[in-house]
Amino acid sequence: MLPTEFIEQASEVRTVAPGSVLLKRGVTSDCVMHVESGRVAMGVTGGDGLTHQLGEVEGPFWLDATDAVLAQPSVVDAVAESEVRLRRTPLSKFRQSLSELPASAQMVLHDVAQAHRQQTELAVSRLAKDAEARCAEWLLQHAQASDVGVQAVLLRQTKGTLAAQLGIAPETLSRVLRHLRERSLISGTGRALKLLDPRGLRRLAGV
Repeated sequence: MLPTEFIEQASEVRTVAPGSVLLKRGVTSDCVMHVESGRVAMGVTGGDGLTHQLGEVEGPFWLDATDAVLAQPSVVDAVAESEVRLRRTPLSKFRQSLSELPASAQMVLHDVAQAHRQQTELAVSRLAKDAEARCAEWLLQHAQASDVGVQAVLLRQTKGTLAAQLGIAPETLSRVLRHLRERSLISGTGRALKLLDPRGLRRLAGV
């Protein structure tokens, strides 16, 4: 993504021990990390370390380039599984280099990063949240304001397709939507759903 000479000139090298936390969910880092060597586990941490693991990655790779491109906090927690050698590039330098790319390349990079983040968010949601929390989060992400100011979601896919995206069975999705209606969080049937209580949905989703 960035020229090798730029990485070497603008970054500092650091070696971290196994068990070191490299990324924290919801936290925006002031640098971008390129793992030169070592193994890193990514997922969701709890009181006893990484309780839900998405997978492992091994250097060389950019650990958090997607977050830097989108200027958003990390979606996952990342913990060193072995000794890891890092190159840490200041976020301002990283973004300055991106700004020098052609506009078309910046657009492609942004779209790829956005798609990667959405997939990671979905994977984390499946790991760490129950069916109701996943559904509430999906509704919030896809809500749009209507003409009367009420947030609404138009289901453009079948419930079977949506259930598969959320990692639940279609009958579970139907039950969750019914429960949300009973709790006056949403209303409507068929493909049009109104979000009656977005704040309550956010509490349920944990966002």
